[in-house]
Amino acid sequence: MSSTFSSLVAVFLLLFLLHYTCQAREAFACDPKNAATKNFPFCKVSVAIPERVKDLIGRLTLEEKVRLLVNNAAAVPRLGMKGYEWWSEALHGVSNVGPGVKFNAEFPGATSFPQVITTAASFNASLWESIGRVVSDEARAMYNGGTAGLTYWSPNVNIFRDPRWGRGQETPGEDPVLAGIYAASYVRGLQGTHPNRLKVAACCKHFTAYDLDNWNGMDRFHFNAQVSKQDIEDTFDVPFRMCVSEGKVASVMCSYNQVNGVPTCADPNLLKKTVRGLWQLDGYIVSDCDSVGVFYSNQHYAPTPEEAAADAIKAGLDLDCGPFLAVHTQDAVKKGLLSEADVDGALVNTLTVQMRLGMFDGEPSAQEYGKLGPNDVCKPAHQQLALEAATQGIVLLKNTGPVLPLSQQRHRTVAVIGPNSKATVTMIGNYAGIACGYTSPLQGIGRYATTDHRLGCENVACKNDKLFGPAINAARQADATVLVMGLDQSIEAETVDRTGLLLPGRQQDLVSKVAAASKGPTILVLMSGGPVDITFAKNNPRIVGILWAGYPGQAGGAAIADILFGTSSPGGKLPMTWYPEEYLRKLPMTNMAMRGSESAGYPGRTYRFYKGEVVYPFGHGLTYTHFVHTLASAPTVVSVPVNGHRRSNASDISNRAIRVTHARCDNLFITLQVDIKNVGSRDGTHTLVVFSAPPASAGHWALEKQLVAFEKVHVTAKAQHRVRVHIHVCKLLSIVDKSGIRRIPLGLHSFNIGDVKHSVSLQAAALGIIKS
Repeated sequence: MSSTFSSLVAVFLLLFLLHYTCQAREAFACDPKNAATKNFPFCKVSVAIPERVKDLIGRLTLEEKVRLLVNNAAAVPRLGMKGYEWWSEALHGVSNVGPGVKFNAEFPGATSFPQVITTAASFNASLWESIGRVVSDEARAMYNGGTAGLTYWSPNVNIFRDPRWGRGQETPGEDPVLAGIYAASYVRGLQGTHPNRLKVAACCKHFTAYDLDNWNGMDRFHFNAQVSKQDIEDTFDVPFRMCVSEGKVASVMCSYNQVNGVPTCADPNLLKKTVRGLWQLDGYIVSDCDSVGVFYSNQHYAPTPEEAAADAIKAGLDLDCGPFLAVHTQDAVKKGLLSEADVDGALVNTLTVQMRLGMFDGEPSAQEYGKLGPNDVCKPAHQQLALEAATQGIVLLKNTGPVLPLSQQRHRTVAVIGPNSKATVTMIGNYAGIACGYTSPLQGIGRYATTDHRLGCENVACKNDKLFGPAINAARQADATVLVMGLDQSIEAETVDRTGLLLPGRQQDLVSKVAAASKGPTILVLMSGGPVDITFAKNNPRIVGILWAGYPGQAGGAAIADILFGTSSPGGKLPMTWYPEEYLRKLPMTNMAMRGSESAGYPGRTYRFYKGEVVYPFGHGLTYTHFVHTLASAPTVVSVPVNGHRRSNASDISNRAIRVTHARCDNLFITLQVDIKNVGSRDGTHTLVVFSAPPASAGHWALEKQLVAFEKVHVTAKAQHRVRVHIHVCKLLSIVDKSGIRRIPLGLHSFNIGDVKHSVSLQAAALGIIKS
């Protein structure tokens, strides 16, 4: 028996090892078992990557080269190269939206973090980097298992310019500095910090001025964004510049739309001059999917497909998501529209990234991340981080009394009502994969109290009141009522922009009737990517608490419940302005201007330029305790050193400002030391947010205020914590004039540091002022 049993065990182990071996990824290229190719110079790890790339390109025929210009790059068997799918997504977890990722029995899912708009509300850069590290661990594990690639077209760092945009949920919000810090942090987490090697290759998208999908008959494939030099420089390009210059991202994606009459994927000023030249991208530029075909077929920018292919490559495009370049580039070369050297230039950028990823270093199992496998996906620590991210991102908008947190002793029964009360897939938003598992709001609340669940509406469209009665009756009986309402991907998504800001259908009616009938306190929980006009709930004394959860990821229900019952404390801040419905009356999505115009009745966009009424402002968010700020130290005067004297045509503010390129910016910081004291009785996490407003002399076109710093700190009850904030003068206190030139206004800059105000005078260090 023992001999038979031992034999069976041995057979089982052999079968398991064979299965695992079959599932492990073979070498993409330079397979040490392939005697015909392993000794090529491009396979020698000891040789510098530029030399390896040069050797490989020199061995390729033109026909082979053009087949490498597209996302589903063809194999080159004679050189030992397999085919490769460049298109994978990892917006907030490894996703199967792109064809590069396939979930299977070995990898049935991946950790699904909150949608980006929710994570951004944490205002916690270290959290964003930690999420990136987890996502890249899981991506590498799946790559090793043969089910994913190493090039991920994430994050989306477009500005959430218009509250109706269906893809605003994918972004870090409306502030360019916040979006830029998010971009750099998440990219560092994904890619690692090795100067020459990449864990995975990230991609910041969609460059640039892309924030309209389908509104009032205009879609992204036909839209020509008319954008001023001023708005390009001080709003739309900021996150991309920070992503490239500070995050060292390996890729940038150009967008579908035109900017000022030129398709972004055919614009050398955007791609070659700005991204690769000024910002010094060390990586490749890829098109949004079928963008080259779109600017040929939909926008009619080029008269022939060969000219379209030539326009894209000569503008600086290296890789086409779509077949267009593979089909038409060779003919473009034959017709003299493009040189083979232009094609080689594109391949230098893509092949360099693949070599930095180790794809030409032989078997993945022998490399740095080669041991990651199925046990490194959905592991408990990763899922705990997903819960922590959701907790940090949830924003407490209202807390009358305060009634929250609820008490397990006093609120033993809870009526859980609303179309999102049992949400699972809704919680992970778009560009998501298959989650490890879900905790719905109903399940989360059920861990703290006995629940009486009623939908109230069949879905978020809430087209009738057929289910109102049972919901109202449940509220009459329960000790507390939690309404989980809001939106989902049927209301806001890629290709789906909203037409208004109110809750859909009869949702507002349901909330008001339930609140009027409820025996205990009524709490409103909202799931949405974009802002919602809930003025009715804000002003309704029967609704004592309001939480915005965004799309909180796989653990969203647990995070919501933990905050409702006080196991966790809220500390999130809104990363976008919540406008009233009336804001949209004179606001076509197609108007790209950021600054308002009183004469035209145009209100302006985002907290930086809009002066009107709001439902909740950017940066709003309450806590369960109370924090007091004291400015421990701060300068009152800062000198800005300049590089001598120049005189040319002065702009309308040049006599009171220094051009950034003329200032010595490297170590020019303002350091604030802020003491944060928790004077409440509960431990809490505090988000310190610092805004700056320029001097009045900066001109009427300057911004209202600008986020310049933020820090996340945990402070126990009655304790105090000192935070040091470093503000880069040239990057954060400069403003952009109408010509798109960035300048540092001289004079008194006003800072809002939590509830403390402070002013710093910037003065030129040399006699006289540079004029240019």
